[in-house]
Amino acid sequence: MRSADRTRDHRNRVVAISLSAVVVAGLVAFGTYTLLDRSEASADQKSPDAKVSEQHGSDGKDAADGTIAGEKTWDAKKLTRNHVTETVTYPMKPPVGGDHNPVWMNCDGEVYKTAIPDVNAVHSLEHGSVWVTYTDNAPAADLDKLAERVEKTPYSLMSPYKDQAGTIMLSAWGKQVTVDGADDPRVAQFFSTYVQGPQTPEPGAACTGGRGAE
Repeated sequence: MRSADRTRDHRNRVVAISLSAVVVAGLVAFGTYTLLDRSEASADQKSPDAKVSEQHGSDGKDAADGTIAGEKTWDAKKLTRNHVTETVTYPMKPPVGGDHNPVWMNCDGEVYKTAIPDVNAVHSLEHGSVWVTYTDNAPAADLDKLAERVEKTPYSLMSPYKDQAGTIMLSAWGKQVTVDGADDPRVAQFFSTYVQGPQTPEPGAACTGGRGAE
């Protein structure tokens, strides 16, 4: 009997050890799968800023800190804000700040078909608007999409600009970027960041009741 008991006990221990090994192996495999799955999900769910940086290059900037790839920035402290009635010569085209006319361009989603005065448009930027400008080389399909976005966005305006460097450019007070087209993800990023954004010298100021199309 004792020999039979010992044999049975030995067999039970072997079975128990085998089952434990199977359980441990299963847990290790599950844990490895979970980590890999999370890693893949993390790679697939990159932030829009990171995707923009990959597609267009970081231009020395890290998209994770809120900057936009290829964006140019001017020191807000050096952008004067005096109201003047004479013509102003701006150092950049289109201008992103500086002295300007006392009357702003209406910017409640206005799409202007002809060029507008810089001095009035700059006043709109001071109120927190985004200004979309384009040359004759811009594709009609892109212009239609951009116009549709502007028309739906208070504190934005759009107009042709003959002698700017890029075909399609977006400007805000102290900020500017050239984009590849209407579907460039930087368009949405620029709008979401700078329409009434933190760069705005006079947030909430009027975008209607100013100068309109002539």
